[in-house]
Amino acid sequence: MGEVSRAVRGEIFQRQPLKSAPHYFEISVPNQVVISEEKIFADGAEAIMQLKGYPPDILVLQTTIEVPDIFDQKKVSELEDHILEESYKILKERGGRKEASETYSIFCVTGYSGDPDQFAGHADVIAALLKSEKARLDPEEVAYTMSAQIKYGNNDAAVLDWDGAFLFDPEGDIEASIELLTLANLQLLRYRILDRHLDDRLEQMKHLVKTPPKRFSLRRDKEVENGLRGIIKSRMESIQQFQAIERDIKLIGDWYFARLYDMTSKKLKLNEWRNSIREKLDSIEGIYNMVAENLTISTKDRAEWIQIIAFFILQIGWLVLIVLEFFYFTK
Repeated sequence: MGEVSRAVRGEIFQRQPLKSAPHYFEISVPNQVVISEEKIFADGAEAIMQLKGYPPDILVLQTTIEVPDIFDQKKVSELEDHILEESYKILKERGGRKEASETYSIFCVTGYSGDPDQFAGHADVIAALLKSEKARLDPEEVAYTMSAQIKYGNNDAAVLDWDGAFLFDPEGDIEASIELLTLANLQLLRYRILDRHLDDRLEQMKHLVKTPPKRFSLRRDKEVENGLRGIIKSRMESIQQFQAIERDIKLIGDWYFARLYDMTSKKLKLNEWRNSIREKLDSIEGIYNMVAENLTISTKDRAEWIQIIAFFILQIGWLVLIVLEFFYFTK
């Protein structure tokens, strides 16, 4: 998933209904659009790559591949690396950058019977795949990773981490979970993009306050005025995006998916991102007030000087008239 320069267009993706979502969920959560679907080959294995997106500028590349043994860590890691490499190529072709993207791997185990605890013997492999780690992990790290687990029925489970999730469902009913995990990563990407834009604005404001003001510098005042307009516009857009993200999060009403999303958001540290952005918005407001105050003082100061100069010009004019009248009447 990444930000692209080309507009994302396609047919609205028909989502699967959640287990007990409220009626407003379907019309409130951002809609995906389907752009295209194609087959690719990863190390000789056939995979289906779907290009989706969230208008206007978020591209989603979702690749699905079946493997004979999902617990074959070496083989699965190689397939994952190959798919990511192909995905980054497509993202770049559409004007995206690796730095402005998020990757998330979802490993799905289906077609089994009984409790998913039967796969506990593969906990070390599960933890390593979730962390995109090719080496074996310490047992304590494995136990910590496996503790972030949520269940809905007796025969399903979801293990969540920063880089991925392991979903266990004997019927393969995982589409809604995948969409929700995608939505969580969308929020993270939006936060990162918004945070980057705020950093750019802070840098511009730093330049405005760093450059010493000059008296009667119309060019300087114009630069400050244009900069402030851009800052105000950016701040309004940032607040709108921030409120939209908050609204999307609150509209997850299904109890199971609300828990799933809450656990995922903690793994992705979405709350920390929200707090960081709030602090930057507050900083921008404070700096904006300071710059605006300085601009007001500068404008007032210049107006006073213009009045003083105009007064002296007027006095000189009167003096010239008096002198001319004196010479006229003394001729």
